[in-house]
Amino acid sequence: MEQRSDEWFSARLGKATASRINDIDAEIKTGEALVRTKYRIQLVTERLTGQRTETFVTAAMQNGIDTEDEARDFYIAKHDFVTETGFVDHPTIDMAGASPDGLVGTDGLIEIKVPQPHTHTEYLISRQVPKKYLNQIYWQLATMPDRKWCDFVSYCNSFPDELKMLVIRVERDDKRIAVLEDKVKKFLTEVEDTVNFLKGK
Repeated sequence: MEQRSDEWFSARLGKATASRINDIDAEIKTGEALVRTKYRIQLVTERLTGQRTETFVTAAMQNGIDTEDEARDFYIAKHDFVTETGFVDHPTIDMAGASPDGLVGTDGLIEIKVPQPHTHTEYLISRQVPKKYLNQIYWQLATMPDRKWCDFVSYCNSFPDELKMLVIRVERDDKRIAVLEDKVKKFLTEVEDTVNFLKGK
């Protein structure tokens, strides 16, 4: 299925996805982190209504969506062929999955970001995957156990060709994936319990 199509939105309705894994992982000293609470309520609402939650798309976010194909083609030209994919359900955890930006060869995935120029510069300097994206990448690898790595790609077409793209390979980390899987299971149990409570079960 094509990402952001009606079929894609339907496939991920009410499910825990990679783009929101940091919300599930969020922790505070006491109680529940607000972002986790809001995401839990969002999934409960989607399951009760059968309708997806509308999200506000900023100009920067829209630019990232519009430029993703260009970034993927640039990666293909310099690295390896990429096969696009839609939503992938987790093989063992119901109501959870991910939408990788592409499959690379037989072993890899690709995660494309199109940041603002100053942010791309920061990535070029640090040469490290921002922490906020690591969980997203690990969760994508969790949904596809046969994949061994994911290339994090930062792309900004306002730079000269040799600096337009930064690629950092993230190797599979089964220990980190297991931790995330436990947290997602707990989160989804809470979602299901809330749904059942509201339905009077």
